[in-house]
Amino acid sequence: MGVQGFQEYIEKHCPSAVVPVELQKLARGCMVGGGRQRPPQSPLRLLVDAENCLHRLYGGFYTDWVSGGQWNHMLGYLAALSKACFNGNMELLVCFNGALEKGRLHEWVKRQVNDRQTAQQIISHIQNKGTPPPKVWFLPPVCMAHSIRLALLRFHVGIFQSIEDHHLEVIALCRDNGIHGLLAYDSDYALCNIPYYFSAHALKLSRNGKSLTTNQYLMHEVARQLDLNPNRFVIFASLLGNHILPDEDLAAFHWSLLGPEHPLASLKVRAHQLVLPPCDVVIKAAADYVRNIPDISDLEAIAKDVFKHSQSCTDKVIRFKRAVEYYSQASKPPHFPTPLCEFLNTTGNISAALWSLQATGLHSINARIPSLLSMPTRNHMDITTPPLPAVAPEVLRVAEYRHKGGLMYPYIYHILTKGEIKLSVTIEDEANNDLPSAVQLFRPIRQYVYGVLFSLAEARKKAERLAMRKNCLPEYAHVMVKEWAAYKGKSPHTPELVEALPFREWTCPNLKKLWLGKAVEDKNRRMRAFLACMRSDTPAMLNPANVPTPLLVLCCVLRFMLHWPGVRILRRNELDAFLAQALSPKLYEPDQLQDLKIDNLDARGVQLAALFMSGVDMALFANDACGQPIPWEHCCPWVYFDGKLLQSKLIMANREKAQLIDLCDGQSELVAKVEKMRQSILEGLNFTRPPHPPVFPLPPPPPPHGMPFYHPTSSFYPLPPVMPPHGRGRGMPGLQGISSQGGKLEIAGTVVGQWAGNRRSRGRGGFPVQVVSVGGPNRGTFGRGGRYHTRAFRSQGAYQVS
Repeated sequence: MGVQGFQEYIEKHCPSAVVPVELQKLARGCMVGGGRQRPPQSPLRLLVDAENCLHRLYGGFYTDWVSGGQWNHMLGYLAALSKACFNGNMELLVCFNGALEKGRLHEWVKRQVNDRQTAQQIISHIQNKGTPPPKVWFLPPVCMAHSIRLALLRFHVGIFQSIEDHHLEVIALCRDNGIHGLLAYDSDYALCNIPYYFSAHALKLSRNGKSLTTNQYLMHEVARQLDLNPNRFVIFASLLGNHILPDEDLAAFHWSLLGPEHPLASLKVRAHQLVLPPCDVVIKAAADYVRNIPDISDLEAIAKDVFKHSQSCTDKVIRFKRAVEYYSQASKPPHFPTPLCEFLNTTGNISAALWSLQATGLHSINARIPSLLSMPTRNHMDITTPPLPAVAPEVLRVAEYRHKGGLMYPYIYHILTKGEIKLSVTIEDEANNDLPSAVQLFRPIRQYVYGVLFSLAEARKKAERLAMRKNCLPEYAHVMVKEWAAYKGKSPHTPELVEALPFREWTCPNLKKLWLGKAVEDKNRRMRAFLACMRSDTPAMLNPANVPTPLLVLCCVLRFMLHWPGVRILRRNELDAFLAQALSPKLYEPDQLQDLKIDNLDARGVQLAALFMSGVDMALFANDACGQPIPWEHCCPWVYFDGKLLQSKLIMANREKAQLIDLCDGQSELVAKVEKMRQSILEGLNFTRPPHPPVFPLPPPPPPHGMPFYHPTSSFYPLPPVMPPHGRGRGMPGLQGISSQGGKLEIAGTVVGQWAGNRRSRGRGGFPVQVVSVGGPNRGTFGRGGRYHTRAFRSQGAYQVS
């Protein structure tokens, strides 16, 4: 889009407007390009937009991002960065994008299409050359944003997370709360004429940690070179092409600016495809046009002239006016009377000040954001979802508070308020079915989490009690969550409806009690809910002698990966490699790991690392949704994972056929710990080899009108438990002929269900007859004796001991 190209245009065509600066020197004196002085004792307050600075906060484009992430290296970089800011009299406030932003969905779709192509290029490069890909193909390691958030929390750096419109909220924070400068890389900020605007991409920290440099954009110099008054930037931005009025809708206008005699005019139509003029040409021509507009307040006249070559221009005129409204809102002068520095005088730090701001008026940002949800969407097909269940006001307040403070996964607030999420592309080989996609593999976790967030277990229990009083079948509410994702065989242009599911083994408390309950039993329920989401509700998982608390997330994710039916996701030696690297002393030596040489990078190892980190992403999401039973210090991936170290262990395990003692660097005490963790992970799992080569069956046919729908009977992944609570088994098809006096259902000598006699059926119909027990008896964590069951598969996973 034209707007997005404006940032690059500045660097390419306005070099005098890009000035190198050393931030420590700015903290000691006045700002470049301005004359505003600060008291010597006052720190330089910088707002960092993490959305376009993640790779810098991660530590740069060093090559080992492809291995799954080097989190201790990132931790060391952020420690040095926070120390440099503290010693240099600077304060950072980092703002993460936590907004769903349906108005920018078509931008996200385009980005996913491009990232998906990049992922295939990465896989092909690794398969052919065995070396890391070039940095121009950088794809953020999975869970990178949340890992950075956790690290910044550790170093007491101020954090904020946007909630509705990321750009407007960043601008409001920057303008209205005593912030001296914005570190970002986004044309929207440049066009909103931020006075002190720095490049996030050029941010560099010297090796000794004493010098922090970047570039400052002098926007008055940009305006001078364009010969365009900054008060016309609003119209200029609206006519370049943006998220409200895409450049496809402005193509005829842009070509008309060039004229038929322009050298590029012959490219206007090629093979019946719409061709857009080069971005830098459009920017210069649009600036000339806007400069000559007689009256920039007469939007009707401007729109009439702009769309005089367009057919059906009414919708375009409406969106042009919305774009003008949007950029006008972003360019307004400061609104809040109380600057951030006054809060800092009383609270002492930015994070505490943010809580005060949220209570005193920051929420009013949302009221000033133009409504974009009714806009026609582009390049994707949206669908309508059923109404969401009501959520307690106390829960929503807690969710909003944690969300804004960056203390909770943004998915949670999106689900509770809008019922949809976006899942980004990961590195996976779409031509190879040996490994499933991360979206499909970990979807059951999300389904259970949705059930927890909407308190489905309690709702179904109430429905059954009501049905018992009325002597009829219960009516269950079906809660659907919309998932936007791109993976094997699935385009990002349309969402899938995914059904929320409750636990069948026990009645999970409602969300209010789960989050706010303070009793010891409430803490136990939070942990049980998390383990149930991860299919890891086994006694061994809660035994610190077998699974140390800092490694609980690691073990839960690895156990869940072994549930996939028919495909061998993790071989025995690969499981041992994951466990050995988590216990290795080298995990905490990032400098040594940086010097570690990987002779021949393996594509399967890279994909396993991406799958694992996707599981970590879902585990941390589940942990937050269940009330954070695992302290955040034990959730951090740098405690149990390094991608480069894992790749070295996998190469050793697969090629050298190394023994476990070799994977543990000859340390017998580590061997004993690995064996205990492996035994805990495998507890209760039953693996058999499939009789036929595994295939990925097609999903069930969609409902009428082509509405995409994900039904829980699809066999893309192991299905959630289907056994009804005790005493409710008679409602299952195929069991009607069983005596009404009660009894038990056994398979291979194992009791997998029992029912009481003389009760009216209240079970939900549609379950297959055969039920297979995955685990053994007495698997409940807190004495409830719950078991996991899945619908019948010919194979319940493939796990081969080599």
